[in-house]
Amino acid sequence: MSNWDLMMPGMGLTAIGIAGVFIAYSGIAHTFVDGMHALTGLTMFFGLIFLSAGILEGGVSTTNKAKATTLVIISIALSFGMVAVAINTISTVPVFAGIMLIIAIPAILIAYVATKYPIYAKPVSIIFILGAVAGVATYIGFGFAGPEPYLIGEESVEEIIEEMTEVMPVMAHQSISILPDSSKQGNPDYEPDVVNVPQGNLIEWTNNDNVAHTVTSSLDFGETFDSSLIDPGSKFLLDTSELALGEYEYMCIVHPWMTATIVIEESKEPVIVDVIIPVGASTQKIDQLYYDPQDITVSIGTTVKWTNNDEMIHTVTSGTLELGPSGIFDSSILNAGSSFEHTFSSAETVDYYCIVHPWMTGSVTTE
Repeated sequence: MSNWDLMMPGMGLTAIGIAGVFIAYSGIAHTFVDGMHALTGLTMFFGLIFLSAGILEGGVSTTNKAKATTLVIISIALSFGMVAVAINTISTVPVFAGIMLIIAIPAILIAYVATKYPIYAKPVSIIFILGAVAGVATYIGFGFAGPEPYLIGEESVEEIIEEMTEVMPVMAHQSISILPDSSKQGNPDYEPDVVNVPQGNLIEWTNNDNVAHTVTSSLDFGETFDSSLIDPGSKFLLDTSELALGEYEYMCIVHPWMTATIVIEESKEPVIVDVIIPVGASTQKIDQLYYDPQDITVSIGTTVKWTNNDEMIHTVTSGTLELGPSGIFDSSILNAGSSFEHTFSSAETVDYYCIVHPWMTGSVTTE
C-alpha cells in the first residue's frame, strides 16, 4: 500500500515547486534571479522523489486514494504547464519542458518495470542511461561545432543597430559604456552614470567588460525596457520615443549593484555649434588655428558639428595624445569637406585631438 507519510510532503513540495517554476517562467516575474528557477526546480524534484517513494512503497497501489492523488498531481502539473506555455514571454520554456519530459518519461518507465518486471529493471535502466549520455554528448558536440555562419542567416545585434541607425538618421544618438571590471562590486559601472536624453532619441549601450551584463529598468523589473544578456563587445539600442518624460533607473540583473539613470526630457529644436578645421591645420606652426574655435562651452543637449575645410584628412577623437582615445566619440577619417557631429548630454569637459596630426587639440565643456 502507498505510504501517506511520504506522499503528503511529496505533494506539498511538488506543488510549491510547480508554482515557483510557473511564476518564474510565465513572465510574471521573468527577471527574478536565476536562482529562483534552480530553487523551485530543485524543490519540485524533491517533492517528486518523496511522492514516488510514497506511492511505490510495497508495490504500485491500486487504491482509490492513490489513484485520486495521482490524478490531482497530473492535473496540477498540466494546468500550470498549459497556462505557462500559453502566456509566457520566455523563450526557454520549451527547453525547460523538454528537460522535464526527458527526466520524467524514463523515470516513469524504469519505475514501472522495476515494480512489474524487476528482472528487466537493470537492462532497461542501462539503455536509458546510455541514451542520455549519447544525447548529452551530441548536444555538447554540436554546441562546439555547428554550421557555417552563412547557413544560419541570423542578423547580429550590431547589424540590426546599424540598420536602425540608417533608417532613423535624424535621431540623435546617446552612447553609454558598460565599463571594464564593472562586474566587481564597488567599481564604476555605467558611464555616464546619469544622462539627459530628449524624448525620441536613441540610446546605445556598449558592453566593454569581459562578462555579460543587462540594461533592465529597475522599478518594474524590465517591463519598461530590458536588454536581456549583452555579451562582451555587444550593444543594446533603445528608442526613447515610447518612453514617458521622467527619470528611469536601470540596473544589471546579473550584477544588481550596477545602477544608473536616464532622464527623458521634452524634445527641443537641436542646438548646433559649428567648429571648423581650417586650411593649413595639418601644418604645425605658431599662431595656426587647428580647430576654430579651439575650446568651447555649450549647454547640455547641444550638438557640435566639426567640418573639415582643410585639404588634408583629419579626425575628431575624444581623448589626449598621452592617454589615447577615451571612447566618447570618434569621427574616424574626415576627408576634405566632410563633417562629424556629436551631441553632449551630460555635464563634463571632453578633450579631443586629431589622431593623424596629434598637435591638433581642442575641448568641449558642457554645462
